[in-house]
Amino acid sequence: MGKPASKPTRTNIPGVYFIMGTSRATGKPERIYYISYYRNGKRHFEKAGRQVQDAMTPRKASGIREDRMRGRELPNRQRREAERAAKEAEKGRMTVGRLWAEYVKQRDNDKADLTDKANYENHLKTPFGDKEPAGIVPLDVDRLRVKLSKTHSPATVAKILGLLRRLILFGEKKCLTRGPGFKIQLPQVNNERTEFLTDEQMATYIKVCREWPDPQAGNFQLLMLLTGMRRGEARNLKWSDVDLDRNLLTLREPKGGRDVIIPISGAARELLEHHPVEAKSSYVFSGERGKGPRGIKQIAKTAREIRTAAGLSTDFRPGHGLRHAFASHLASSGEVDLYTIQRLLGHKSPLMTARYSHLRDEALRRGADVMGRLAEKKEGAAGGGA
Repeated sequence: MGKPASKPTRTNIPGVYFIMGTSRATGKPERIYYISYYRNGKRHFEKAGRQVQDAMTPRKASGIREDRMRGRELPNRQRREAERAAKEAEKGRMTVGRLWAEYVKQRDNDKADLTDKANYENHLKTPFGDKEPAGIVPLDVDRLRVKLSKTHSPATVAKILGLLRRLILFGEKKCLTRGPGFKIQLPQVNNERTEFLTDEQMATYIKVCREWPDPQAGNFQLLMLLTGMRRGEARNLKWSDVDLDRNLLTLREPKGGRDVIIPISGAARELLEHHPVEAKSSYVFSGERGKGPRGIKQIAKTAREIRTAAGLSTDFRPGHGLRHAFASHLASSGEVDLYTIQRLLGHKSPLMTARYSHLRDEALRRGADVMGRLAEKKEGAAGGGA
């Protein structure tokens, strides 16, 4: 029954006792209250709480005694056993939160997606973190979709719900859990925006980047424009990946998965030749104090500032926009075929490069028009000679 070592003293309330002990917080004497009661013919003598630590009083102890006598509260021993059983059951529950932890563990830390982390912490953890996938119902997903749609674009909503779907599929493939029994539908997104910079805009942007006070920031944006690299590829670029003798860059584990070697122009080579090298960092674009790669927030902030200084509109996306501008100018030049553009961009499928085909077609039409004008001139010359 867990009786105290010293003899209990009765209080003026039936079934409530105390012994004198020492406060763990103050070191001073305090009362430790116990209750005595019968339940199902068995006597229980249990600790109710400490005077200071638990703010226990004889009346509060009497209330606990009443609840336990009437079965509204379990005796201490049974309560502890129930808590232990609950903890054991919890260990076996593969919740969305635990799936997320396993998912992150099994990914390469260097490639951990910051967007996924932010989407889980900000949007999925509270409504789904403690739920098992099998316990998720369509209404749960619909509520989140409606809530997100009020403040986020369809593309962002699709990314968040897509992450939830990925986590559940990950759990099913690893035989960690059962799915919810329905497919999570993602919003339809038309996300094929192709930003284009005019010759004048490009010249201004290049000038702003070259004159930017922080060459780490200016050169970062300019290298993306000159090479079509993704932001993450430029951020993770190390000096060991730069071969200026052969004008080549090695992109380590890009979005497509495998390492990719891309050629660079003379302008990109010149940029890298004159780019400041941080002695403490192996990265081309180093972070604060010269350690590690440049920070995501730092990149985004200066990208917006450079965009403003170059006079571009706020809907121009510096990350995607510079990559699209690179591809668009190559396609519209008429000098580069779509297969070459696909290889330079690191697209796995030609379908991803097809968005630039209309620019290539326009270049071909211009070529055809040149032939038309030449033919007209020759025809006119022939007529004049007659």
